[in-house]
Amino acid sequence: MRSAIVLGGGMVGVGTALHLQSRGWSVALVDRREPGRETSYGNAGIIQSEAVRPYAMPHDLGGILDIALARTNDVHYSLAALPYHMRPLLQYWWNSFPERHEVLTKTYAQLISRAAPEHEPLITAAGAGNLVRRDGFRVLHRNQAQFDKEAKDAEAVGKAFGVKFKLLSAAELAKAEPGLNESGIGGLHWQEPWTVSDPGSLVTSYAELFVRRGGKLLRGDATTLSQVGSGWAVVTDEGRIEAEAAVVSLGPWSPTFLKRFGYDIPMVRKRGYHRHYTGGAPLDLPLRDAAFGYLMNPMAKGVRITTGAELSEPDAELTPVQLGKAEAAARQLIDLGKPVEPEPWLGTRPCMPDMLPVVGETARHKGLWLHFGHGHQGFTLGPATGRILAELMSGEAPSVDVAACAPARFGA
Repeated sequence: MRSAIVLGGGMVGVGTALHLQSRGWSVALVDRREPGRETSYGNAGIIQSEAVRPYAMPHDLGGILDIALARTNDVHYSLAALPYHMRPLLQYWWNSFPERHEVLTKTYAQLISRAAPEHEPLITAAGAGNLVRRDGFRVLHRNQAQFDKEAKDAEAVGKAFGVKFKLLSAAELAKAEPGLNESGIGGLHWQEPWTVSDPGSLVTSYAELFVRRGGKLLRGDATTLSQVGSGWAVVTDEGRIEAEAAVVSLGPWSPTFLKRFGYDIPMVRKRGYHRHYTGGAPLDLPLRDAAFGYLMNPMAKGVRITTGAELSEPDAELTPVQLGKAEAAARQLIDLGKPVEPEPWLGTRPCMPDMLPVVGETARHKGLWLHFGHGHQGFTLGPATGRILAELMSGEAPSVDVAACAPARFGA
């Protein structure tokens, strides 16, 4: 029986472990914490099917100035941190040019199309259907030009990729969400995404399924990974374990980890915040407030507000500027209630400069496989790209051509 060590217990690592397991591999899933307690816990809780185009940086002067002058709440940055981010940001900006972006979208859209179909059997097998709704999410607009642009973009992706949506008047949005104090100038309903009431619990339920099927779930330190003969070893709480292959699914910590093996992989590390609020007016479906760059999702712990991207130094203290602006904007729309947590949650999203995840084997270390860098979509794509990596590791033809995702593009 072939064997593998998967480092990282987020959605990406758990998805990989399950697909390897289904192909007859003996798998040990290793993390320093319980599954789903890091980045996979703190996301917006949406399995997205409408996000067929990766998020591109603006090239128009107005869009650049909006970010530079902090006229938008989508991005917040520290001047002192910009040198740290400059290399991957410039690469990201170059890949955002329309011609290059269209090439990347061809691969990205195929991955997104596989997301829900790969989650479906896991949700059923894990008995996690109570955590998931399949009614999409809504967007509220306050600015007509912004609304017109999103409507035009929605028409384009609907025509090109068959994505379903519905434009909403202010009256229609108010009827759909009667708890709102105001409904702006209208909005849009993305009809096919799935929403999750507790993202961390969904990852946990998948991990428990992995264990029920015979997998080993171990606490351990990824930094102890070493090459042993023709295989790999890592130290866990239950002792040293060995396997013929190792998978690095450590999200935003992956590039730093891989430097020990001589790989220098650029990554845009976008910090993000969330906080739950309870005791206020009910919200039916998740609602994105387009003008203020945040999303509200009714979850098990209350309404979760999730912010956009913050570019800070790696170990910077919490600076929840975006969350403060988002909360103020949200309170204009709805009775939000009181915050549940004494402090906001903070996490980091691992975004690659070309917007595609890293999926494949390293060039100089046989049996060392990489699976990370999904940006804002690790929760969405983990099982889909997990299947593809398991196919590659098992010598099967991948269900999606992921040549563009190979580690070799970064010299790995």
